[in-house]
Formats: sequence, structure tokens, C-alpha cells
Amino acid sequence: MSWSHKVGYVVGVLVTLALVCQARVHSHGGFVRTEGTCFVLDGSYSFFNGFNSYWMMHVAAEPNERYKVSNTFREAADAGLSMCRTWAFSDGGDRALQISPGTYDERVFQALDFVISEARRYGIRLILSFVNNYKDYGGRPQYVEWARNAGVNVNGEDDFYTNPTVEEYYKNHVKRVITRFNTITRIVYKDDPTIMAWELMNEPRCQADSSERMVNGWVQEMASFVKSLDKNHLLEIGMEGFYGDSMPEKKVNNPGYQVGSDFISNNLIKEIDFTTIHAYPDIWLSGQNESAQMAFMQRWMQSHSIDSKGILKKPLVMAEFGKSSKDQGYSFGARDKYLSTVYQSMNNFESTGGGISGSLVWQLMAEGMDSYGDGYGIILSQDASTRGVISAQSHKMTTFRHMLLGRKHGKSVP
Repeated sequence: MSWSHKVGYVVGVLVTLALVCQARVHSHGGFVRTEGTCFVLDGSYSFFNGFNSYWMMHVAAEPNERYKVSNTFREAADAGLSMCRTWAFSDGGDRALQISPGTYDERVFQALDFVISEARRYGIRLILSFVNNYKDYGGRPQYVEWARNAGVNVNGEDDFYTNPTVEEYYKNHVKRVITRFNTITRIVYKDDPTIMAWELMNEPRCQADSSERMVNGWVQEMASFVKSLDKNHLLEIGMEGFYGDSMPEKKVNNPGYQVGSDFISNNLIKEIDFTTIHAYPDIWLSGQNESAQMAFMQRWMQSHSIDSKGILKKPLVMAEFGKSSKDQGYSFGARDKYLSTVYQSMNNFESTGGGISGSLVWQLMAEGMDSYGDGYGIILSQDASTRGVISAQSHKMTTFRHMLLGRKHGKSVP
């Protein structure tokens, strides 16, 4: 494509974005806000390219390993990445933040303090998740087990969503994190704009109620609770994006199954500020070829982009996606091609009036972290070609932001 055509394409995209966001922009003192389907930061439209590094607090709990956190933030910032999603939980087990309900390891909390302070140092904002759906790092299973050990009558993991004792455990943890005084920055978490958003749970699922009503009730209660404690920060659920019973005609977009959540009804809750999707066609459609998986990926992004704009009227973030080294035929080149295609698809959706306002690749790691490897790890200092793909997307997001800002102030677009 010629340079003139590239400029024309970008300008057309930006005009569309401006219309979608409805041009209502105000200054909010450093906290990220939403305006329609866009994020706004300090009076300007904000589009971000980011990453996941769930392991940061766990690694930082050992002071002699903290350089891995610093190196990852530094390399990410050098690649233009401006957002990181990570865990603000570790329930029971090794290097636990919450040793038992209401009992915390100050050493591990100081590790989370460090993660936030380093993100601030490198100009990267954070999405912090409160709990896991899975047993890794405790999660729902640990909360239910704590209740069972306390003599509470619980039947299984899905009681997490309805049992009053377990709900109180969760609320106590949320309050403890939100009101935490950072021993390094000297800022209470709820007052720190380094944190962009809270996440209720990583990938909420429920086997006991496939209709999504159980999860929906829990989201409503906990979202209201979070907002009662903190009106500064945005809030999202942590959803993968599966459609449910509220609009059954949309289930055709699912990868052949449901997980007890509903992208539409769950995200319609007014306290939820933006929507998220995760995408792992290599796992969800493991029996299909790469072409079919990519076709699903593009439908998945497009469908949720349209629904976030037309039905939910909230920004959409692609909060997890990646290419696993465990996939058949994997190579660095195949990963680069996959990421490039995903990024290009996201950018193309903007030209049709939809759009994904941010993306978080899964996942960035530092050197010497083989024990944390899950096949999706990217080490920017070692993977120059992948770093180039990610940096190029960061540059596009920055260009979108700057050109929209120019249009807002009546400047011509070069």
C-alpha cells in the first residue's frame, strides 16, 4: 500500500473513531475514564497496546528476583506497551498473599507494592485481578475449601458465587487490596492512577448454572461493592466472552460450548465500565486446522466488537490472546504472523465503526523463568522479530491517539 493510501486509510479510521466516541472529552486528573466506546485519559482518547504478566507479585515476593519484574516493565515500555494485567491474589500455597481468610503475608503485599511502583516508574498502567476461577494460586477452590474447613456447609466450587461466608471472604480481600497503603509510593491503591482498573475474577465460569444467572447475580453484588469502595478506578469482570441465554441466537459464535457466563447480560450491569474477551482458538478448537482457527478468531473479535458498540455501548478490550509453542507447526515466524493478523484485524474493525480499544497479549516474561512457561511466553529481549510486531502495533495505537487529539483541537492531519 502506498504512503498516500496508508494516510488516507488512517484518517478514515480516525474520523470513524471520533464519531463512535461522540467527542465528549473532559480532563479527569490522571485516572482513565470511558466515553461511549472509548477510553479517555487526561482529556484525550486513549488506545493501548498491552500485555499480561500474571506472575509479577509472586516473583517479586523474593527480593533477589525483583529484577525480572523491572526488566519486563522496561522492555515492555521500550516496545511501546502501556498496559499490564496481573494478579492481585495468591490464596494459600507457595508465597501466598492471603494465607487464610483475612490473614495476609506483609512480605507478599510489599511485593505487590513493588510491582505497582515499578509500573509507575516505567509509565505502564495496571489491571489488577482479585481472584482466579481456577485452583492456580488458590482461586475459587481455595475459598470454598476455607469455608469447608471452618465448618460451613458447602457442596462445591460453584458455592463461591452464593455462599454468604465465601462471599464475605471475597469482599474482605477486595477491601484489603483496594484500601492498601503502598509502602513504596506512599499512595493508597484506590487513589493511585497507575492502576487503570480492577478485575472481579480471571475467567469466571460456573458448572452449576449454565444459564449465567448465578454468575450474573454475583457480578452485580460484587461490582456494586467495589464501586462503593472506589469510584476512581474502572471495573471489568474478567470474562472470556462466551454468549449465553440472554440472546441465544448469538451462541452460534461460541466455540461449541458455554461456561455459565453471558457476555451480554453480565456486561450490561451498569457498574461494569468496559468489556473483555479472551481468545484461544488453538485450545478451544484444537481439532481444527490453523485456517479454521483464525477464521473463528476474526469472527469472535468482530462479533464482540459489534455488540460492545451497539448493545453494551462500552469499550472492548481483547484481554488475552497468544500463540503457543505447543501448537503443531509452531515457529517464531508462525507466532509473528498470527499476532500480526490479530492486530491487523483489530485495526480493520475500526474502519467499520466498531473497534477494540485495547489488547493484552498473553504473556510477557523475563529471562530465566522457565518454571512459569506455559507455551505462550514472549521474552522481548530474546525475540526480536516478535518485539517488532508488538512495537509496530504500539506505534499504531499512539498514532490513533495523537491524530484524534489533533482533530479535537482543530489541527490538520498531516
